[in-house]
This record gives sequence, structure tokens and C-alpha cells, in this order.
Amino acid sequence: MDGGNDTREQAYAADIASIRQAQLRIEPYIHRTPVLSSENLNKLSKKKLFFKSECFQKGGAFKMRGACNAIFSLDDDRAARGVLTHSSGNHAAALALAAKLRGIPAYIIIPNNAPQCKVENVKRHGGQVIPCEPTMQSRELVAGRVQEETGAVLVHPYNDRHIISGQGTVALELLDQVPEIDTIIVPISGGGLISGVALAAKAINPSIRILAAEPSGADDVAQSKAAGEIITLAEVNTIADGLRSTLGSLTWPVVRDLVDDVITVEDEEIVEAMRLCYEILKVAVEPSGAIGLAAVLSDKFRTSPAWESSHNIGIVLSGGNLDLSVLWESLR
Repeated sequence: MDGGNDTREQAYAADIASIRQAQLRIEPYIHRTPVLSSENLNKLSKKKLFFKSECFQKGGAFKMRGACNAIFSLDDDRAARGVLTHSSGNHAAALALAAKLRGIPAYIIIPNNAPQCKVENVKRHGGQVIPCEPTMQSRELVAGRVQEETGAVLVHPYNDRHIISGQGTVALELLDQVPEIDTIIVPISGGGLISGVALAAKAINPSIRILAAEPSGADDVAQSKAAGEIITLAEVNTIADGLRSTLGSLTWPVVRDLVDDVITVEDEEIVEAMRLCYEILKVAVEPSGAIGLAAVLSDKFRTSPAWESSHNIGIVLSGGNLDLSVLWESLR
């Protein structure tokens, strides 16, 4: 990061201009997702809640936005070699689908403990699944080998300026749909989504509040914000399989400077939020997607400085790729 305030925004990986460019680029390929509301959930939270339903996005998650922006930003020569990523799920499926739309191959390295529904999503969209061990070392090792063999372009799940710009289109749509929103709660892991949302939202409304929702069993962001530097956890333990990554070099500066607070919640609170989404909103939301509702209903939020001044709250339901096999088996 550069020193003066006038140069800080220029030092970020994306800005409002790149996010607006991304919106134009990806518009033919994505859904403009609906915003849902519920009087029952408003009463329960004592706030007005507006749910940006990215569970209805193509591929079942917001990741399609960044993936499309990354793939359709490539020149023809680079695109022809295909794209490559390592991901536990939603980014993998999104990249496979975006690559299919452009007519290029997608090589997807997936840990062998990833939810089966997410693996099937990748295959459904034509991605070539390559298994690896569930460690970052194994992911990167296999990715390096595949890249050397194919010449494919590596598209990082979150630490990529085109990914960040694409994810920022969530905020452009949300604030166009509900301009009165004063607070946005966003799931956080590697930070690609919240970085794009924060950069877009604060450019439109500098006084808007951006809150990160994070599992207490994977609270590296909360620890990083407190320490003023990236903290990497030795191990994580959470039901939210999409929120187990670590902040990247491009996302950390945005999270450090523009995310106003981090609300950590327990897995039990996430499961309860999933139930409420299912029973009241009538949408199936994966654990990572439900964490924003869990955060707004948590005691930590009610006792935080943001509580009093947050009235109209946007909540990003980031994805709906939920493995329901256990439920179906129980019904049988």
C-alpha cells in the first residue's frame, strides 16, 4: 500500500471502475439475482433485512460473477489453452460453467474430502476433475503439474483482480435494488467477495457499513483484523466448508481498510440460520451462505457498536450448493 490517502484506493486490486466494467462484461452470462425479505425475520432480528439471493445465481453461488469476468477478460490465445483452478467447490463449478460458455477447457483440482454435490456440479458443467489431498500444499503441487502439462491459465479462487471485480457486482445490484441499505453483511473466507462488495458499496455510499460474518472455528480474519496482519490458523473446524480459506495478498488490504467489523458465530448458529432460510424464506442455503443471517441474529451483533446504527441490512446469501443426501436418506 502507498502512503497518502489520495493513493490508497489506487493501490487496491479493484475499484468502482473495474467493477462497473465487470458488470457490463458478465451481464449476458449471469442472473440478476432477486432480493428477498420476510416480516417474520425482520421481527426476529428487530431490523429490516434484505437477502441478496446468490443461491439463485448460475452455478448456485456468487462465484459465477468472478469466474465469468476472469474468463471473458482473457484474450483468445490465452483462453484457447484453457483455465485451471484449485477449489473445494463453488469457484470450481463456476469456472467450469464459465469456461463451457466460452468453449474452452477447465481443469479443476478438488480436495478428495470436498462435498460430493460440489464435485458433481463441476462434472455437470463439463469441468475435468483432478483430485488432490485436502492440503494447500497438495493443491498447489497438483495445480503446478497440470499447468505445466497444459499451459492453462491459473484463475485463483479469490486472490485475483478480475475475480474481485466480478464479485463486486453483487453490491452494484443490491444497492440499485435497495438504495436505503446502510449495512451489508458478507460471508468471509479468502476475501474475494467482501473485497469487491466493500470497494463497490463504499464508492457508492462512503458511510455504508461492511460487516464480515465468519465461523468461530475458522476466525483467521477476526484475528488478522485485531493483529493488523494476516494470521494463518494451524487448523480450522467449521461446518461452513466454503469459509476455510485464508486471506490473500490482494484481499487483505481491502479487508484491513474497508471492512468495519467481523462477527464470529458458532456452527450451531449457522445451522439454525439454515433452518430459518429453509422454513421462512423457502430457500435452501449452504452453511457458508447462511452465516450472514446467523451473524445478524447473534448476541455478538446485538452487543456490537454497529447494532444501534444498522437499520436496513443487506445480507448476501452467497450460495445454495447444499448436500442434501443425509436429509433424503433420513426421510427414506
